[in-house]
Amino acid sequence: MSIGIGIIGAGIMGADHARIFANSVAGAHLVAISDADAARAKAVAQETGAKRALSDPFALINDPDVGAVLIASPDATHPEFAIACIKAGKPVLCEKPLAPTAAEGLRVIEAELAAGRRLVQLGYMRRFDPGYVEMKGLLDSGAYGEALAFHCVHRNASAPPHFDAAAAIVSSAGHEVDVSRFVLSAELSSVKVFRAKRSKLATFDDPMLVVFETDKGQLVDVELFINAQYGYDVKGELVCETGTISFGPTLNTQVRSAGVSTTQLAPDWRPRFAAAYRIQNQAWINAIVTGKPVGSSAWDGYVATTVTDAGVKSLKTGETVSIAYEKRPGFYG
Repeated sequence: MSIGIGIIGAGIMGADHARIFANSVAGAHLVAISDADAARAKAVAQETGAKRALSDPFALINDPDVGAVLIASPDATHPEFAIACIKAGKPVLCEKPLAPTAAEGLRVIEAELAAGRRLVQLGYMRRFDPGYVEMKGLLDSGAYGEALAFHCVHRNASAPPHFDAAAAIVSSAGHEVDVSRFVLSAELSSVKVFRAKRSKLATFDDPMLVVFETDKGQLVDVELFINAQYGYDVKGELVCETGTISFGPTLNTQVRSAGVSTTQLAPDWRPRFAAAYRIQNQAWINAIVTGKPVGSSAWDGYVATTVTDAGVKSLKTGETVSIAYEKRPGFYG
């Protein structure tokens, strides 16, 4: 059995996903690529062997040869396309965020509840990253006692032109929001944002420290530094009762020569999480075949948006903000 895949969005992420499905995923084949820019859709389709290039995303969703849809279009379009896929009965892998607002995220959840089964998986690929997966496994083993604190670092070489401090919390810290809930099996109950001295190379408050408290009394701190200049650098350390669990920022080879030890850092997130994307996409296909959903659900996407909204409020007010969201439907486990 091979599942026909349609991809909405042929930008950086959509094109990368198309290449992954073309070269690294078993049990699936590319059927169609859709993008508002017809030339870009055609170019990605030709490169990856997709049969069709379309400009109408709804034509892709309703294409009888498309059995599952990956959404990598602009953020504001995610809820509409996800709901259309749900109504068509087609599984969805949607790049984060699920929706620009928590209210729109709830619309997707309502559509999925009405359909009677989970069809949406969010593209929080860190849940499939070997470092985070091993960290969670070691914590869950109980060998190091309970987790007390989780230190996270999220540094980018430079910020995109449209970025500001709020965007850093939503787009960058959003990954730490989801993966900390995954690793700790806990919910985030409050957030406070601290502004550090601004880098002379930044056009907004950068770096920042975002501190969460969980419903288990743990602390999660996220250093956000979006203009770090030297490369992409993501790492974490879990502090437990009888030890710590940590992983470094890179999977690259370390070279020692002429008295110097060096490890090259990636320029952005894609090389660092290349393995996570491949594992995620294969796991999505496997889940469609087995009927057993994996990864972040639409509910997790809604929670992430709610939490980052609270983070933006704390950024603006300087206060600790309590985090509250709708009760989790049993549908989502």
